[in-house]
Amino acid sequence: MSKRIKDTDYLHLSTRIRAMENALLERERMDRMLEAGTVEEAAKELTECGYPELQAVNVDTVDAMLAQAREELFGTLNDLAPDGEILDVFKVKYDYHNAKAMLKCEALGLDPERLLVDTGRVAPETLAEAVKRSEFTDLPKVMADAIVEARAVLGKTRDPQRSDMILDQAYFQEMEQLAKDSGSQFLLGYVQMLVDAANLRSVVRVLRMGRDADFLATVLFPGGTIPAATVVKAADGEPLESIYFSSLFEEAAAAGVQAIQGGSLTAFEKACDNALNAYMQKAKYIPFGEQPMLGYVSAKDNEFTAIRIILTGRLADLPADVIRERLRNAYV
Repeated sequence: MSKRIKDTDYLHLSTRIRAMENALLERERMDRMLEAGTVEEAAKELTECGYPELQAVNVDTVDAMLAQAREELFGTLNDLAPDGEILDVFKVKYDYHNAKAMLKCEALGLDPERLLVDTGRVAPETLAEAVKRSEFTDLPKVMADAIVEARAVLGKTRDPQRSDMILDQAYFQEMEQLAKDSGSQFLLGYVQMLVDAANLRSVVRVLRMGRDADFLATVLFPGGTIPAATVVKAADGEPLESIYFSSLFEEAAAAGVQAIQGGSLTAFEKACDNALNAYMQKAKYIPFGEQPMLGYVSAKDNEFTAIRIILTGRLADLPADVIRERLRNAYV
């Protein structure tokens, strides 16, 4: 570790976080949103959690509301945290989302503006200018190198999956280094869990396609708690349940087996996310330190996802039970 975190530096913030947790979207309120007579009534439930009342409820207004809430979240915590850079681990995914969108739109001759998210480390305008001019000196080096390589591969192969894979490799590499630089073992553990989840998802997708171990090895990421060399054995007949036995992904692996055999991918994805949530929920039992803040950021991210699932589901007139099945375990 390049630095050491003093948990007492987070004493005041941890107390503030506990108070902020009282406004998190709890399961009871989610159920009221699901059972509300109209989608507008469902959205009004969110005002008790600090969200603005929407004059009109549609995909665009929901996305705009959540984008604003995400920006306010990081702005508030950046101001309060002893070291705001610890939050970069949560921001980096938006940088890579924007990079993927820009490269794909560039290849198709489309404008990516409405796809971009403004809560990464790099402003979308800065990233767009770098891509346009092919001048990447203002970007993190790992990200810059990945964009150059991904763009070249996309131009040569016209295969966005191969391009995305290059960016995903850089994404996990950067997250791991950011977590190590932060000095937080808890945050590093979370990044390792994210790698585990990504690798388990890759196993299920690859085996559903009937591909072999050689192919699986090309889409796995290093850095998880379960080595990629162990995970790849699933393609050679090693049961997923034994590979993930006694890990937080044990239930997700069982759901993955069902998905490989033609079962629900939605249930599998939900189980993966619940495993990640179970790790972050450990922060609830740590009185002070960086963990309560990190747990809260994760909880808010899950909350944003739940709101989008509920409101877009209501807009699509999906039955409440169908929407409920897609919801992840709540932090509160």
